[in-house]
Amino acid sequence: MSLLGLFLAVFLLVHLAINFCLLLDDGGDAFRAAAEFMGTNLVIKVFEYVLFAAFIVHILLGIILWLQNKMARPIGYQKANVSKTSLMSKYMIHTGIIIFIFLVLHFIHFYFVKIGLVSGAMDANGHPDFYNSALELFKQPLYVGIYVLAFLALGFHLNHAIQSGFQSLGWEHSKYTPMIKIVSTVYSLIITIGFSIIPIIILICG
Repeated sequence: MSLLGLFLAVFLLVHLAINFCLLLDDGGDAFRAAAEFMGTNLVIKVFEYVLFAAFIVHILLGIILWLQNKMARPIGYQKANVSKTSLMSKYMIHTGIIIFIFLVLHFIHFYFVKIGLVSGAMDANGHPDFYNSALELFKQPLYVGIYVLAFLALGFHLNHAIQSGFQSLGWEHSKYTPMIKIVSTVYSLIITIGFSIIPIIILICG
């Protein structure tokens, strides 16, 4: 669970770097080139299957762990917040559900278009035009609101997940734990703000 979570967290930086290409004033050339590379490179295509497998296993393990915790204590504390469990750890399943719902929408708008399950914008060569698809979605206030909400949930999810991930791997130490907490907070802020600012800028600037 910890290794898969950390692996997925690192992947987000790659995704964020590609998304920032949407803000370049080049008519979408950089974004399309990155999307083309990600869609045709053999190594990336293999990595794509690894990524999907990681998502599925991570989700299943998360549900299993949540159910195990519920069964271990079927009756909650009579007084709230008496355990030493951090606030965000209590809501990991909730933020996880929000992220999962967003992932389904994300796949419908992009990956399912790529594999031909859903129709979408096409370029002159008949290939999916993810650049214009992204711009059209980010010009819709409702979608931008859902998008930002999803990444706020992801930020909280990441902040706890990174810390608990290193702890589960046995890296909890009085010397390193404070640094890990700082890194996890900064990283989650970068991911949340980075992904959120892109659609907001596109929505405002039109």
